[in-house]
Amino acid sequence: MDVVVRSAEQITPRIKSFELNDPAGAPLPEFEAGAHVDVTLPNGLVRSYSLLNHPGERNRYVIAVLREEAGGGGSAWMHDSLKPGDVLSITPPQNRFELDEGGDHNFLIAGGIGITPILSMAERLDELGIDFKLYYCTRNREETAFAELIEERFGERHVFHHDGGLREQMLDVEALLRVREPGTHVYVCGPPGLITAVRNAAHDWPKGTVHFELFGSGRVEIATENKPFDVHLKRRNLTFHVPADRTILEVLAENDVRVRSICREGYCEVCTTRYVSGKVDHRDSVLDPEDRKTMMQICVSRALPDETLVLDL
Repeated sequence: MDVVVRSAEQITPRIKSFELNDPAGAPLPEFEAGAHVDVTLPNGLVRSYSLLNHPGERNRYVIAVLREEAGGGGSAWMHDSLKPGDVLSITPPQNRFELDEGGDHNFLIAGGIGITPILSMAERLDELGIDFKLYYCTRNREETAFAELIEERFGERHVFHHDGGLREQMLDVEALLRVREPGTHVYVCGPPGLITAVRNAAHDWPKGTVHFELFGSGRVEIATENKPFDVHLKRRNLTFHVPADRTILEVLAENDVRVRSICREGYCEVCTTRYVSGKVDHRDSVLDPEDRKTMMQICVSRALPDETLVLDL
């Protein structure tokens, strides 16, 4: 679907927000808190951006883009070239970071640009009158996106935590989540270190109460350093060598074996592939333990040392 850019606003030195409307002024498809859209850029890149506005709004979608200097160029194009009046091609909203509206208490934890889906969740919980506390971690006030909006909308239900970029000053999530009241859920979105810390702190919480989404580059966990290995495609009866500096997805593409992919960072699930044998070094951020027994994301996951992976391809 096509949308037109109504406005573009520099929120922080590295974050820019964009309001998107239907070109004819028609209502946009509904979305739920935590949803995202995939944006196709003129250079063919596809990038996922969370919708940060109130999920009840049908007249607009609002996204925010962090400028990634070391990225593939998508965020730089959005910052430098996208302007009001331009038309973008996007998918309808999708949601892999759903809000459980049956919870009684909610911790909403965001780091940096990870505030975008968390902000939409806070709006929805506020509308429903469900208890929540928003913790937003940034380096400093200048890099705190939507700070004034959050202060105005959520008052004492928010905490800004500025760590100056120092790991030792990171939010103490272990202390925050040590005691869990019945009916409590935690949602976290942001850098891999923050997500890992939250998941570790809540490792003994009931299944389905810890929700996370990796936003942007990086992976939640890396089990081992990269080692070369072989991958065998069972249905094609082909074997390829995967060097330490290449991924399975890249090696397959170089040999004309096409597997659909989008993020190439282990969080969109599009390249998820069934494996038949071999031990996997899972490095994605979305597959649950049961899925990992038979499935892997070939954009980031690898074979464990001295293993040959056999894929159902």
